[in-house]
Amino acid sequence: MIMRSARSKEQPVYPKNWFELSQGELARMELEKALMPITERIFGYYLVKMGSLSSQVNLPKCQVKHQYAIAPHTNKNNHLCGESAKLPFQNNSVDAFVLLGELDFAQDPHQIVREIDRSITSDGRVIIAGFNPFSLAGVMKYLPINRKNILHQGRFFTSARIKDWLQLLDFEIVQHENLLYSSLFMRKNLGSESRIQKLCKRYLPWFSSMYIIVARKREIPLSPIKPAWKLKPKFSAQPVSACSSNAARESSYFTRIPGDAPECGSKIYKS
Repeated sequence: MIMRSARSKEQPVYPKNWFELSQGELARMELEKALMPITERIFGYYLVKMGSLSSQVNLPKCQVKHQYAIAPHTNKNNHLCGESAKLPFQNNSVDAFVLLGELDFAQDPHQIVREIDRSITSDGRVIIAGFNPFSLAGVMKYLPINRKNILHQGRFFTSARIKDWLQLLDFEIVQHENLLYSSLFMRKNLGSESRIQKLCKRYLPWFSSMYIIVARKREIPLSPIKPAWKLKPKFSAQPVSACSSNAARESSYFTRIPGDAPECGSKIYKS
């Protein structure tokens, strides 16, 4: 199987709001419900919602005090106007990122992930929601059905591929959740409490229309490595007997040269 390149030659049509999707409002409500317990456990000073779709999602129980939204289109929900591939943030300055469908409509999703890795703090969280290509919506995207739906412009990356991108940048996958079992191309809304949704979530979890990935930035501390070599001792470690060592000292100290007068302290041996 040949994997297509993540970078697109042309910029896909970027959605400005959830109403451009056939069941966009349903998807937004389901995402808000799924993100509520996730964002409740995130702490820090700054949280950034990346993209127009992310900026329109409310996170009322999020513990992060300062929440900002950045998108290429200006609207009442955006605080900053800019591109996700060129974030105007300093290194290690953002505690959490939220991306809802942002990678699916990006021309270069790799660059967006690299910008997140540059801007996020140690132990920071990144939440990514994407569209599943193995779902009914992923199959219908390639069919000539409702061609005006902006989902036909989406890339639909698999969750395994997104996880691989994150793990290459030292992110640890903390949570993976599947939600919204619907075609997303029809006008018929199927809420999360419907019988079909419950059956699919129980027996067909990997065929959901959307998924949520939560990852944590890991920081590996630099620890000094002890050298493997050791200094060799200057003296030999072989044992020497006390008798032999004393005899050697006496012979060296009391040696007499023939013909010389005995010096003070020297011994004269009788023949």
